Amino acid sequence: MPKILVLYYSTYGHVEQMAYAVADGVKAAGVEVEVKRVPELVSEESAQRHHFKTDQKAPIALPSELPEYDGIIVGAPTRFGRLPAQMANFWDQTGGLWAKGGLIGKVGAVFTSTASQHGGQETTLYSLMSNLLHHGLVISGLPYSYQGQLAVDEVTGGAPYGATTIAAGDGSRQPSQNELDGAKFLGSHVAELTKKLTAK
Repeated sequence: MPKILVLYYSTYGHVEQMAYAVADGVKAAGVEVEVKRVPELVSEESAQRHHFKTDQKAPIALPSELPEYDGIIVGAPTRFGRLPAQMANFWDQTGGLWAKGGLIGKVGAVFTSTASQHGGQETTLYSLMSNLLHHGLVISGLPYSYQGQLAVDEVTGGAPYGATTIAAGDGSRQPSQNELDGAKFLGSHVAELTKKLTAK
């Protein structure tokens, strides 16, 4: 059976929620999944002072573990329209894997969270995606067969480049059911692609 990694970084818990929704989609498609996060770079004292969500249950991932998976779905919040330092630092440690082509041919996808509807969702998705493209992963977006991303009757995330949520400037807004459903759809879609690409 193929195995997929949902790899994320979450400051306040929004991306964490999306990560587990993605994992639910992978499981619903009958594929093994593990949820892991990248290390925090901010000191524990500073994280607590700024109300980071520090009780996340997902274990810390190691770059050396990535070749164990057939698919990698990466999520992180935006930082000025791009991926945050925590996620960039993780991928910056994968040069050895890149040099030997250790991730070529695996399936990849991305998801994110921003404060506002136009706060860098698509540019952040692209910045996450660029790491996967450099490693030779086969990239999947969130296809429009997930009709929820066409909704205009509510504030909602969702882009053809990946699943998204909107957190509000103070982080008070939590992922909506439509956004969680989009994340689940992404997980299921990537799982189905992975099954096809790994079939003997």
